[in-house]
Amino acid sequence: MIALKFFKQGLCKIKTCFFLVLITTIALAACKDKPKEKEKPVTYGDNSVAGNYADVNGIKIYYETYGKGEPIVLLHGNGGSIGSMRNQVAYFSKHYKVIAIDSRAQGKSNDIGDSLTYDELAADVNVLMDKLKMDSAYMIGQSDGAIVGLIVASKYPAKVKMLAAMAPNIRPDSAVLYPQVEEDGKKEFIAFRDSLQSGHKEVAGRLKLLRLMQYHPHITASDLAAIKAPVMVMCGDRDVIQLSHIIEIFRGIPRSHLCVLPGSTHGALRQNAKVFNETIQHFFTTPFDMPNSFVVK
Repeated sequence: MIALKFFKQGLCKIKTCFFLVLITTIALAACKDKPKEKEKPVTYGDNSVAGNYADVNGIKIYYETYGKGEPIVLLHGNGGSIGSMRNQVAYFSKHYKVIAIDSRAQGKSNDIGDSLTYDELAADVNVLMDKLKMDSAYMIGQSDGAIVGLIVASKYPAKVKMLAAMAPNIRPDSAVLYPQVEEDGKKEFIAFRDSLQSGHKEVAGRLKLLRLMQYHPHITASDLAAIKAPVMVMCGDRDVIQLSHIIEIFRGIPRSHLCVLPGSTHGALRQNAKVFNETIQHFFTTPFDMPNSFVVK
């Protein structure tokens, strides 16, 4: 009887263990078959986790921070925002600590004046870097952002380690833009100016940005010559900036490379992002050199 009692108890334990194993197996199988929830894509330029405001020169500048490592500052084009450089944030945050900035009067950054200059935008970058305790940084600028990058490199040389300047211009004249682009720009400016004069105050912000492009910048040859950092002056072979003007900028900077991206437009940072990003990364990570074709090594 005692032996039978222990046999029944043992049998019960075996059944219990089998039942637990069965339940665990079913649960694991259910977890395995359950589809994983997709990660929500990051909304660059509207990311509360990465975004912050800083008091800079009497206004609030919005910026977002991603990644780790050496700092790299991203500067967008006219009328754009951090979101305009989403492909660069995603790529370079794997290698650097990215600080993407909404320029004054654009994106989430405000402005209190009725006009803008590129010198103001460059001064904002300088002060923001001080507030973030960045002695220097790599920089990437596109269009207006490239203009700002050139001014920062000229006026605040210690702030820039290396600069990739995509399609900047250094003055507002007919030698800068291709004729059709210049004509279209003037028509847009006149249309917004007339609209504001007719009482449509909602266009004032856009008109201010168009006026910035119509009457600025004014970067001189001596300003370019003052740039100490290595600069890669870039454009697309289908750009809105005339190649002759890009070459003038390239030749005016003491330590510079020229890069004309094939099959690319003024918006190559989005339209040809892979080549754009990898070209800049190679520039930033390769010891700077200015080889001479006439010197045989």
